[in-house]
Amino acid sequence: MQTVKILWADDEIDLLKPQIIFLEQKGYAVDPVSNGHDALDKCKNNHYDLVFLDEHMPGISGLETLSRIKAINKDLPIVMITKNEEENIMEEAIGSQIADYLIKPVKPNQILLSIKRITENKKLVSEKTATSYRQEFQTISMELNQVNDAEAWKELYKKLIYWELELDNSNNTDMKQILDMQKSEANKEFFKFIQKNYIEWLKDTNKKEKPTLSHTLFRDKVIPNISNDAVTFFILVDNLRYDHFKMIETLIKEDFRKVSEDCFYSILPTTTQYSRNAIFSGLMPSEIDKKYPDKWFYDDENAGKNLNEEFFLTEQFKRLNLNLKTSYTKITNHQAGKALEDNILNLLNNQFNVIVYNFVDMLSHARTEMEVLKELASDEAAYRSLTMSWFDHSPLFNALQKLKEKKVRIIITSDHGTIRVQNPSKVVGDKNTTTNLRYKSGRNLNYNEKEVFFIKNPEEAYLPKSNLSSSYIFAKEDYYFCYPNNYNYFVNYYRNTFQHGGVSIEEMIVPIAIFESK
Repeated sequence: MQTVKILWADDEIDLLKPQIIFLEQKGYAVDPVSNGHDALDKCKNNHYDLVFLDEHMPGISGLETLSRIKAINKDLPIVMITKNEEENIMEEAIGSQIADYLIKPVKPNQILLSIKRITENKKLVSEKTATSYRQEFQTISMELNQVNDAEAWKELYKKLIYWELELDNSNNTDMKQILDMQKSEANKEFFKFIQKNYIEWLKDTNKKEKPTLSHTLFRDKVIPNISNDAVTFFILVDNLRYDHFKMIETLIKEDFRKVSEDCFYSILPTTTQYSRNAIFSGLMPSEIDKKYPDKWFYDDENAGKNLNEEFFLTEQFKRLNLNLKTSYTKITNHQAGKALEDNILNLLNNQFNVIVYNFVDMLSHARTEMEVLKELASDEAAYRSLTMSWFDHSPLFNALQKLKEKKVRIIITSDHGTIRVQNPSKVVGDKNTTTNLRYKSGRNLNYNEKEVFFIKNPEEAYLPKSNLSSSYIFAKEDYYFCYPNNYNYFVNYYRNTFQHGGVSIEEMIVPIAIFESK
């Protein structure tokens, strides 16, 4: 481990020799000086990890030395040591961004504690996090063998994401690898759970055991939370996973109070055309196709698949006997985002405002095509960081900040998540087979049955059929479909890209949270 280098400036430095010897015995390198001028010279010509600075020194004072050191290196941590506890001196020192302060006479253990708190804080937090996860590992493993209902799966997923975010800042690669293995095992068990229960959820039986699905989201989670005394903003960020939500939540909570947080299950396929249309219509895809045949387009049709969301929402509100003054805004580029930011206060004239923001979905697609984005979002942590950076500087966040002083209720959710695919799965179909990498619909599909969730009769899953013999397959876990033609090329091209449409925890368990003005 690299030795921590400390500069100690004190006009009575000779009296501090016992403390300096103590620190050197603990493995620290201490450079002693007796005045501020020498301290500045040392800082100009040497690298230090920490400075101990006496507040009262002849020549230039400790506070003046402090400000000059900060001008040389603003990030250098400085601990002020003083005999004087006067409030104005401490306020001035703290205002100059000291890392800590100690009152004379200083004891060796006080000094040691201050050093560890400042220079080893990140390492200590990392070690504590790794130790805590190691203790939790067995509990999660036991839960994986026992979880058998939709609510328990939501809680288990939240727990895995909690530890993933905690370990993000850790340099403990072993712990991160163990967590990745646990997530992989969770997806194996989750796939079995979906295979066993998904069709049953869509039937009328066992209503108590059915989770909220895309088509019941408004009925179960949104409408009960429309407030009469506050304007409601329903914000759907396309392709926003639960871990991404937890990242941007930290920014939202600076201005809004979180009322509740939950998750619902995206329907299959976990793609925008199916899941988002189901959300706004309150209907399953085959029901949309039957009720509004001119509004539903099959995968192989060359037409916009999500152009009727406002119409579907209006129709759903009619069926639910809701008479609300509403607005619908879809953001697909930065210019539209800036227009939303400029216009957001005008939307306060409505009772219910829908905002669909497409950036994160576009980011995942662009990452597949653009090498520079593959570098920027090379793994899960980097993808989260990129999403966080986007949100922090986005017109959407700026618009929300304009609302913080108003009486509003904010509902934030998504239509589906995404998974980083790793394992190719060969599939053969005719020319009309759908092109999505995580699900296929068509006739005479040839596939490895161990790697898919097969739905022979689409009507059971309320899925539309482009012809009488159509069936559906959904890729499990982190598999992705490739055709035999140019197989190796497409395997390498799509591996490690973020895709959606199939069966995984990341795609199917979708966040929904409610915030209010503080």
